[in-house]
Amino acid sequence: MKRLLSVLVVSALFLSLSGCGSQFFIRGALNTATVSGTVSVVQFSTIEDGGTSLTVTLVTFLEGGTSRGVSFCGDQRTQFPLNRLVNATFTPGPLCGTVVQIVIVI
Repeated sequence: MKRLLSVLVVSALFLSLSGCGSQFFIRGALNTATVSGTVSVVQFSTIEDGGTSLTVTLVTFLEGGTSRGVSFCGDQRTQFPLNRLVNATFTPGPLCGTVVQIVIVI
């Protein structure tokens, strides 16, 4: 059951990343990506990766009427306040991204 949930979470992440809408740039030698938008959902979860548990924070960003979900490694809930405009720079990974910089736009 946990394996199925993990597959569903990862599949949903990849499908949401392939959609149109909010900004998503891959640039530079460090292979960082940026996503921007108003934070609408923040969810802390655990996924299984080859028998190892991995904690992730799933964040949904709204921008221009579309939504984009991104999975960040670890507990990043305090970095993403609800209903605030956030620019997140991260290093993409196979299951989750590692936060490089979070900017809360005032």
